[in-house]
Amino acid sequence: MSHRIIAPDGWAPAKGYANGVLTPEGHLFVGGQIGWNAQQVFESHDFIGQMTQALRNIVAVVEEAGGQPQDITRLTWYVTDKRDYLARQSEIGAAYRELLGRHYPAMTMVVVADLIEDAALVEIEATAVIPST
Repeated sequence: MSHRIIAPDGWAPAKGYANGVLTPEGHLFVGGQIGWNAQQVFESHDFIGQMTQALRNIVAVVEEAGGQPQDITRLTWYVTDKRDYLARQSEIGAAYRELLGRHYPAMTMVVVADLIEDAALVEIEATAVIPST
């Protein structure tokens, strides 16, 4: 059995990458998700709105692979504005808990100069372990 590409139903096709790759052992690698919707349109130009959408996108990929948010084992965040991130910690925490509860996987935060999509303020990649059924 080979790796399986994970693409949630209704999402615009990814170009040149996979949104998720699931190994036969249940390891799910979620490509960097940004704050656009399933049609690759930014509905928010605000950090909290984009972060929330990026996390929703991650959850959608995890669920499409047969998992749930508690199966996420690692998140790597790439943010373009350290000051905005630090100033909005309580909003970030509230939005995070709304989607992932009090599940806190291993995390890394990286401040970057820019992201490939000009409107993107945050990109988050994830790893999950999907239990076999």
